[in-house]
Amino acid sequence: MARKKKHTKVDEPTKNRLLDALERFNASTDEVYTFEAGLSSFERAFVHEQCRRWSMKSKSKGKGEHRCISVSKIRKKNTDVPSLSSLTFSEGTKEVLSDLFVHYPPGDEVEDLELSGKSSNKNESAQRKRDNTFRKPLMNKEEIAKKVESLASKLKNNANLRKIFEDKSKLPIMSYKDVITSTVESHQVILISGETGCGKTTQVPQFILDHMWGKGEACKIVCTQPRRISATSVAERVSQERGENVGDDIGYKIRLESKAGRQSSIVFCTNGILLRMLVSRGADRSKADASNKDTEHNLADITHIIVDEIHERDRYADLMLAIIRDMLSSHPHLHLVKSFYLEDVLSILKSAEHNHIDNTVVGLQTEDPDLTEEDKLALDEAINLAWSNDEFDRLLELLSTEGTHKVFDYQHSLTGLTPLMVFAGKGRTAYVCMLLSFAADCHLRAKDGTTALELAERENQQEIVEILKEHIENSLSNSMKEQLLLDKYLQYFNPENIDVVLIEQLLKKICNDSKDGAILVFLPGWDDINKTRERLLMNPHFRDSSRFLIIALHSMVPSFEQKKVFKRPPHGCRKIVLSTNMAETAITIDDVVYVIDTGRMKEKNYDPYSNVSTLQSSWVSKANAKQREGRAGRCQPGICYHLYSRLREASLPNFQEPEIKRMPIEELCLQVKLLDPECKVEEFLRKTLDPPRAETIRNAVSVLQDIGALSLDEKLTDLGEKLGTLPVHPLTSRMLFFAILMNCLDPALTLACASDYRDPFALPMLPDERTRAAAAKFELASLYGGLSDQLAVIAAFDCWKAAKERGQERDFCSRYFVSSSTMHMLSGMRGQLQKELSRHGFIPEDVSRCSLNARNPGILRAVLVAGLYPMVGRLLPPLKNGKRTLVETASGGRVQLHVHSINTKLSYKANPGERPLIVYDEVTRGDGGMNIRNCTVVAPLPLLLLSSEIAVAPADDDDDNDEGSDVEYIEDGSDEDVMEIDRKSGGQREEKIMSSPDKSVKVIVDCWLHFGSKALDVAQVYCLRERLSTAILFKVTHPRKDLPPALGASVYAIACALSYDGLSGITLPEESVESPTSVLESQAYLQFLISGNSHDQHILRPHSKPTRNTSHKLSYSPKPCEGHGTSLMSHNAHQTHQSALVSHGTHQTHLSPHERPPPQGTSVLAANGAVRSYVKGNKAANLSGPSSHSVGPPLHSASMTAHQKPPSEGTRLPGINGGAKVNEPLSQTVGQPVKSTSRKKRRNGAGNKLEVKILVKRKP
Repeated sequence: MARKKKHTKVDEPTKNRLLDALERFNASTDEVYTFEAGLSSFERAFVHEQCRRWSMKSKSKGKGEHRCISVSKIRKKNTDVPSLSSLTFSEGTKEVLSDLFVHYPPGDEVEDLELSGKSSNKNESAQRKRDNTFRKPLMNKEEIAKKVESLASKLKNNANLRKIFEDKSKLPIMSYKDVITSTVESHQVILISGETGCGKTTQVPQFILDHMWGKGEACKIVCTQPRRISATSVAERVSQERGENVGDDIGYKIRLESKAGRQSSIVFCTNGILLRMLVSRGADRSKADASNKDTEHNLADITHIIVDEIHERDRYADLMLAIIRDMLSSHPHLHLVKSFYLEDVLSILKSAEHNHIDNTVVGLQTEDPDLTEEDKLALDEAINLAWSNDEFDRLLELLSTEGTHKVFDYQHSLTGLTPLMVFAGKGRTAYVCMLLSFAADCHLRAKDGTTALELAERENQQEIVEILKEHIENSLSNSMKEQLLLDKYLQYFNPENIDVVLIEQLLKKICNDSKDGAILVFLPGWDDINKTRERLLMNPHFRDSSRFLIIALHSMVPSFEQKKVFKRPPHGCRKIVLSTNMAETAITIDDVVYVIDTGRMKEKNYDPYSNVSTLQSSWVSKANAKQREGRAGRCQPGICYHLYSRLREASLPNFQEPEIKRMPIEELCLQVKLLDPECKVEEFLRKTLDPPRAETIRNAVSVLQDIGALSLDEKLTDLGEKLGTLPVHPLTSRMLFFAILMNCLDPALTLACASDYRDPFALPMLPDERTRAAAAKFELASLYGGLSDQLAVIAAFDCWKAAKERGQERDFCSRYFVSSSTMHMLSGMRGQLQKELSRHGFIPEDVSRCSLNARNPGILRAVLVAGLYPMVGRLLPPLKNGKRTLVETASGGRVQLHVHSINTKLSYKANPGERPLIVYDEVTRGDGGMNIRNCTVVAPLPLLLLSSEIAVAPADDDDDNDEGSDVEYIEDGSDEDVMEIDRKSGGQREEKIMSSPDKSVKVIVDCWLHFGSKALDVAQVYCLRERLSTAILFKVTHPRKDLPPALGASVYAIACALSYDGLSGITLPEESVESPTSVLESQAYLQFLISGNSHDQHILRPHSKPTRNTSHKLSYSPKPCEGHGTSLMSHNAHQTHQSALVSHGTHQTHLSPHERPPPQGTSVLAANGAVRSYVKGNKAANLSGPSSHSVGPPLHSASMTAHQKPPSEGTRLPGINGGAKVNEPLSQTVGQPVKSTSRKKRRNGAGNKLEVKILVKRKP
C-alpha cells in the first residue's frame, strides 16, 4: 500500500513550481527545457515521474551541485522502415477487378462522371423536412389566457403541486422576479449572477414565460445547458413544477433525442444544438437559396435565449456566444440572458470593454456579500457608541444579524477600530470570547498601529490580555502542529492520489458525531469510486445496508441507479453518495449536509503538439471547489471537508481552463466554415473569449482536409458541407455516408450513437463480476468476427434488440453486463439519427435495403475504418514481461491497449513484416500512462481505399537521395517532401517502378505504413480510390439520383473486394479461451440470433482458420451444401437476405462484372438500387426489380451501353500513363510510374495522364 512506502520528499510548493514549469514547456514551441542545477535527487525523481506521464524524455547529467535534468518532447515520427507487409488480392478479387477495368477503364468518361448530375440540387433541398422545435407556438390571446387559467386551476386542485409551489417560493431568486422581468423587458443582454441553488436555472425561464403570457403574447424561450443530463433533468423539473408532461409547454432537445415541438414555449437544449441551428443559418444564407429559410424563421421566432452554467466554458458555448454577439444588432427582438457566478461576470465584463451592446447585470445576494455604504455607516456609528458611550447593544445587534467575517473584522473608517478591539479595550470578556470563536482576526491594527492585545494592555484589561495571549499562542502552536502533521502525512502519501483510508476514517467520524444528513464524496473517476466503495463494504460499520445506503454516481452508472441519489433513505439509514464532478452542477441532492472534497477531478485535455488526448486526475479550480462546497447544507447548515492543504488551495487556478483550449475542435472548425465559408478558421476563432491554440486549429483543419471536408486552401467542399449537416462528428458523418454507399447502415448507426453517447457495457463492482463481464464482451464481439471493441458494441445492441422482442431483455442485460437504460437511449438516438438522414434525403423512407451488407465482416470492418481513420496503429510484440499489447501510432509513439479492451492480451508471432493493423477511437493519457481503450483489428485493403494518401516506390528503394540518383527533392510548402522523377534521366527509375504488372513495388500509406505489392494491383487500387471518392461525393450531393454506370460498377467491385479480402491477414489470438462457435452451441440463450434450418444451426467463422485471400462465405443458404455455412443475422434480417441469395451453377464461363457472382454473402446494393441474384445457367435475374430509391440501372441489362462495350484497342489501364493495349501483353507497354495517390493531388488535366509524383518522408 502507498502508506508503507515513503513518498518522495518534495514539498507542495516545490511540486507546484516544477509542474508549472513542465506545463509551460509543453505548451511552448521549444523542444528542450533544462531545469536549474541544484535540484535534489527527490525533486529530479519527481520530474522523471511526471515526464513519463507526459510522454516526454528526461535525462539527468552533471555531478554534485551541478547535476541538472533536461526534458525533451517526443515529436518526431518513427523513421525506421520495417519489413514490408504483403498486400495481394485473392483470385476472386482479381477476376472482379479485371472485368471492371475491361468495361470501365480510366479515361475521359471518369471526368464526365464527376460532373454528371451537377445541374441542380434545388429540388432536393426543397424536399428537406423542417424542424419546428425552435418556432414560436401558434397561440392567440384567448388560447394563452386558457393556459394561464389551467395553471391556476392545477395549483388550486392539486395538493402536490401546491407543495411544490410553496417550496420554490422559498428560493432566494423569487424576491427578484419583478426585477428580472422588468430588466429583460427593457434590455437586450442581461447577466444574472447568483449562488448555487438560488433557483436561476429553473425559475428565470418561468419568470419570463409567465410575464409574456401575462401580456397575452406567445414566446419561444431557448435555454442552453452544457450537459445532456442537465437539459433533460431541468426540463423534467420545470414541467413537474407546472403540472404537465415534458414535451408540452416545456420540452428539451439534445443531440439525437428530442421531446419538444412548436407547441413548446420553453425548450432546454445543449449548447451544441443551438450552435448548430445558428450555423445552419449561415450555411443557408451562403447558398442564397430561397427554399432554405427554416433557420431564419427560427431566429425570427426565438424571443429569448438563456445561456446557463456559462462558467463551465464548454467549446460550443464559447463559439455560440461569439456568433450571438455578432447577430444581436440584426435581431433587435431577441433577448439574451446569461447566468453567471459573480466572479465570472467580472472576468467577462473585463474582456468585453469594447462591446457597445447594452448590458445589465442583476446580482443576487451572496453568502458573504460586500458591505454597502449604508452598512459601513451603521457599523461606524455602532463602534463609536460602544467606544465612547459604552453602548454595546447596537454593535451586538449588527454582529448577530449580519454575522459575516466582513462584519466581524470591520475597521472603523476613521480610527480603524474593530469590534474585537472595542470589546478588548472595554473589558467585555464574553464578547471577546464570542468573536474569537467566530475566528475574528486579532492581528489587525488600528490607524495608530495598535492591535486588540496592545489595546487591552494599554487599558489594563488583564483578563482580556491573558485570553488574547493564550489564543495567539494556541493559534501559532496549532498552526505548527498542523504543519508538522501535514509534512509527516505527505512523506508517506502522495496527495495526488486518493487516500481511501482517510476517507473511510473521516466518514466514520462524521457518522459517529452526527446521525442525520446525507454525505457526498467527490472523487475523480470510476476507479476511485469503486475502490472507495469496496473499502467501505469491507468495513463492518458500513456493510449494514439497513444503516447505510452507498450509491455510486457516475455517467456509466445506469440512469435508474442514478435516480436513487434523489430519494431520501428510510429513517435510521444514512445515504453516502460517491460521485464524480457531475454532482457539482448537473444535479442537486437536497438532503446533503456533509461534503468531502478530495480536490481531484478527471479532466479531458488535448495536447496539440503530440495529438494526444489526456484523461487524467487533476486538481480542481477554486471555482470548482466553491461549487462543491455549495452542495453542502441545502436543507440545514452544512460542513465541507477539503482533503487538501491551505497551501494547495492557494495554488489552485481560479477557473477551469475553457474546453475550447483543451479539446480537439474538428467539429467546431467545420461549423465555422458552414457559418462563413469564406473565412479563415483561425481568424474567426480569435473572436472567442479564449481562442484555442494555433496548433490545435491546424490539427483540426488538417483532419478535415484528410477526409475531404476542406480543400488545401481551406475552402469548404461540397462533401464538407454535407458532413456538417448531420448532428455528429465529421468523421462519424463520413462513416455514415460510406455505410450508405456500401449498404451497411444499421451497424454504422449503432456505432455513431454509441461514440456520441457511451458504450453500453456496465462496470461491475466485484472482481469476479468484472472477469465475467470481460468474457461476455469477448463473446459478443466474436459474433461479428472478434478482435474489436466496436464490434462488441454493435453485437450487443443487435442481441439486446432481439432479446427485447422475445421478452428476454432483463436476462440478456444481466448475463452480458449491458446497461438497459443505455440500450434504450441508443435505440432512441438511432431512430433520431435515421430520421435526420432521411430528412436530408441521404436515405429513403424505407431503409430495409440500406443494410443488406450489415453482416458482411469485410464490409463491416471497412465501415469502421471509414469512421475511425486517421486513428490507425500497428501492433507490436509486447515487451519482455509486458502484460499488455503495444501499439505503434503514426507519430512513432508506443501506446498500451487499455486493460478493458478486448484486444488487451492479443498476441501474435513477432514477424515484423506481418504486424496487424488496428483502428482506434483515441489515445488517452491517464495516470498509468498512454492507452487506447477501444480498437479494431483491420485488414490493409480498406485502409488503402480510405486513407488520405498513398505513395509508390520500388520495392528495393531505401529512400536515400544518393549522388547520381534520378530523384530530387522538391519543396512544395507542405509538411512532406516530394520526390519528382527526373524525366531527362531516360526513365530508368520509371522502368524500375513499373516495368511490368507483376513488378514488386512498395506502397507507403500516410508516409509511415509500408506494404509490398504488385504494380498492377496498386494501379487498380488507385483507380478504385478515385472512383470511391467520386461516388461518395455524388451520392451525398445527389442522394436521389442514380450513380452513373461506371461508378455503380466500381462501388460494386469494391464491395466484392472487401468481402473477399476485407479480412485478409486477420487471425484470432492464440490465447483465445474458447471459440465463439462452441460458446454459442453451449448456450441456447442466443440461438434465436442464428438464421437457418435445424440442420444449419452453426456459424462458420470467416477466419477460424487463418488463411489469406479466401472467400468468406457468410450468406444464408436454405439448402445446405458443402462448404456453405449460415450467417449471424439480426432477427429482422431474415426476409431481406432471402431475396439476395447466392448460389453457384455447376459450370462457369467468363462473366462480366454485371454477371460475375460476388463473394458469397455480398448483397451489393451499393452499385445501384437493384438486388441481384445469380442462378443456374449464368443468367442474372433481378428478383425484386429496381427500388424506388435506386442509384443506377440494373446491372444485368442485356444490351450494352457505350460504357459497357468492350474497350477499344489502346485503352489505358488504371494508374499507368500511356496505358496498355488490350490485345498486347501489359509488360510491353507499362514502363511509366504510378503517381502518388494523395487525394490532395488531382488529375493534371493534360490528356488525362496521371501526375508522376511520389510522396516520401525526408530523412533527418
